[in-house]
Amino acid sequence: MLSTFPLLPAASAVTARVRHAEPVMGTVVSFDVPAAAVVGGSLEAAVRWLHWVDRIFSPYRPDSDVSLLAAAEVTVDGCAPEVAEVISACTAVRLCSGGYFTAAPGGVFDPSGYVKGWAVERAAAILSAAGSTSHLVNGGGDVQCVGGRPRTALGLSAASSSGTSSGLAAGSSSGLPAGPSAGLSGEEPWRVGIADPFHRGRLALVVEAAGSAVATSGIAERGAHIIDPRLGQPATGLASLTVVGPSLALADAYATAAFAMGPARARDWAESLPGYEAYAITENGDTWQTAGFAPHIAPA
Repeated sequence: MLSTFPLLPAASAVTARVRHAEPVMGTVVSFDVPAAAVVGGSLEAAVRWLHWVDRIFSPYRPDSDVSLLAAAEVTVDGCAPEVAEVISACTAVRLCSGGYFTAAPGGVFDPSGYVKGWAVERAAAILSAAGSTSHLVNGGGDVQCVGGRPRTALGLSAASSSGTSSGLAAGSSSGLPAGPSAGLSGEEPWRVGIADPFHRGRLALVVEAAGSAVATSGIAERGAHIIDPRLGQPATGLASLTVVGPSLALADAYATAAFAMGPARARDWAESLPGYEAYAITENGDTWQTAGFAPHIAPA
């Protein structure tokens, strides 16, 4: 049984919010959902999906499809159909990025750079299919938002994105107040904190998101771990790169590819991505953003 706790203990089952944190895929995936997702079983279904993804795609499990495929012990036809789906998606991003995104870092098949965002986005879709129009799924700092956050459940309304496997405050709200851009409707944007890559525990900025995804690649927690596949060495020039757009699977993959490119090439490439915007912090502490990113920045 899922262990959850409501945001509003006195609220009715219809309007109450529930948070749940699930250790899975080597990180913590946190949910902020209507209580109806618990009663109706969609939260449990989303959690089961994530554990299934872990069994199939984990490069750390010797019996996973990914590990068996990497060891040439099976063919793609012998894997779950979703493996072929992921390979196809990784190929598309590799071609789109000019080879800066790869499903085989270091020459070994490992599509983790795409799988986490894809899995979290699909978990959010499971909740949507069950009728939820307002929820957030945070996969270790990479966030898929559906709708906005109901004003009746506000007070604490933030997730956090650090571009790491653990996140700045994964599984909990970082307590950022709602900004003045919120209207008088029943919802406000979710507020997603982007970790400062140079000062642990601080935020570089806060992004507002409603019906969209936020993903960050960077050095905040794991150091220089993103490989430039063309050089076979850790990418240099950037400290953090955040991408905002409709799909977390693509936002996460785009952030990884752009980080691997370095500052100059990443900026031009990010500007070319339809429907996606980017914000970068360089190794020197300078920042830049694509032309359409400004509306996503939460007011101070």
